[in-house]
This record gives sequence, C-alpha cells and structure tokens, in this order.
Amino acid sequence: MSVSLRVLDDGAWVSVNDAREVSVSELWRLDAPAFCGCDLPDFVVENVLSVGADGRTVSAKVYGQCIACGETGTPGWVPVGRLSDGEFTDIARERVVLPVRNDS
Repeated sequence: MSVSLRVLDDGAWVSVNDAREVSVSELWRLDAPAFCGCDLPDFVVENVLSVGADGRTVSAKVYGQCIACGETGTPGWVPVGRLSDGEFTDIARERVVLPVRNDS
C-alpha cells in the first residue's frame, strides 16, 4: 500500500496522505550527541526540510535550535511516526527521547 509523504506550507508541516500530521514550533528532546554539547538537546523545530519512510518508520529532516545552548542546524533524520496498513500513527514526541539517524 502506498502512502503519500510531503512537506507542506514552505516547511511548516509533514503531510501524510494529504493530512497535516506534524508541525514546526514543537519542542523535541533528541538523542543527538553530534548536534551539540548538551546531553539530551531540547530542540525547537523551525522548518521541515524533507520527509521519508524507512520501512514503517516515518522520519523528517528538520532545521531548528537547541534551547539550552543555542546551537542551530539539522541534527539528522528524526522519527515522527509509524505506518500501519496505510495509516499514520503519531509518536508522542513531547514525551519521548527521539533517536537521530545521521545518514543522508
């Protein structure tokens, strides 16, 4: 089953099957030791650059800033949800530490 993944509104949203599912201005806790010197960066998402799926995991490459140290940039691919039978299930990004994948 195919699923449409897109970035909408100049990087403000991740769209799954033409529904806005993940927005910028969220605060995510990341496991991203290569991004900044903070143990677990509190990262505010400012722009979604791209979105993709690796198996059932939907990930986004985002630009933003660590609110603790001020470092800005793109930490890598961050999981934002899961696909099951063509349906998107959101990850509770405000409650979990999100692992960052640094491959292209």
